[in-house]
Amino acid sequence: MESTNWPPEHSAALQELRVRGMSYGMIAATINARFNTAYTRSAALSRGQRMGLGCFDRPEPSLPALPDRPESPLPALRPSIDRTREVRPDARIEVLHWPKFFFGKTDLPELRCAGVTPRHLSLVELGPRDCRYPYGGDGENEPITFCGHRRQPGSSYCAPHFRLSRNPELSAKPVLSAGWLQAVGAD
Repeated sequence: MESTNWPPEHSAALQELRVRGMSYGMIAATINARFNTAYTRSAALSRGQRMGLGCFDRPEPSLPALPDRPESPLPALRPSIDRTREVRPDARIEVLHWPKFFFGKTDLPELRCAGVTPRHLSLVELGPRDCRYPYGGDGENEPITFCGHRRQPGSSYCAPHFRLSRNPELSAKPVLSAGWLQAVGAD
């Protein structure tokens, strides 16, 4: 970090230029050109504050103000109290896929059941060949237990839970074709 001690001639130049009404950006550029330094606008501003020169009295802007805009020939489209606002669908809302709320009755899908009575083993009690289908944990402080029946080869679940966890339509289709299995030598 650079030293915050300015040489007295730099501080005197800062005070002189600020009295002339120059901005701190112009002051920094002038001091840099005169003394071959690399002060920034912020450094000049901070030094000016420490010297008590102030920073809030800005000189008048050098650019003229923008002229007032002419009145538009089109009528104002602002909603008034007497008129209701027209609601137009916004294309961005459809992209976001906001949740749809409804208050009518709906038919719930038929739930599938595994048809197996779980052993309710804890995680510590599970063996390497036990089904890891979880039960519980829905309520607060409700323990999570696992099925615990012998699992199906190549799966973490027993056969009933394996069928339950898969989409029946997608499970009927083979994942790998016979050609692919021959190519990898798995037939």
